[in-house]
Amino acid sequence: MIPLNKQLLLLVFFPALTTVFGFSITGNVSISQKKKLLVIQYGIASYYDNKFQDRKTANGEQFDQQRMTAAHNNVPLNTWIRVTNLYNGKSVFVRVNDRLHPKNMRLVDLSYAAAKRLGYIGRGLTKVKVEIFGKIKPVAEIETNQK
Repeated sequence: MIPLNKQLLLLVFFPALTTVFGFSITGNVSISQKKKLLVIQYGIASYYDNKFQDRKTANGEQFDQQRMTAAHNNVPLNTWIRVTNLYNGKSVFVRVNDRLHPKNMRLVDLSYAAAKRLGYIGRGLTKVKVEIFGKIKPVAEIETNQK
């Protein structure tokens, strides 16, 4: 049996091996680097239905499908995350401004604009990697979103 800490490293650096060893690719992996904590999560992403347009989000903002925002249950509100579509490698930075329904088993729910940039509008769901960056807007956002 592989120790848990080595299993987590396999999930981070070799996600394709998860099927070989029978690990689940959903869950959290943390890497500590000089007081900075990078949390990586794997799971399923969906995107908001149009019926939520202009409704109030968990942080009090009005929801807009054309903004780069997301709903996530385990990340503090107003935190920036990078979501990568594991099928095509495209990634976007979004700000968490809402929560999913507590019974929803998905990892993240993205705005239409974010889902379109990730290229999964036609399918509705996709496997993603989520990296949590914190409250400060990432500098790399401009480069990533122009792909």
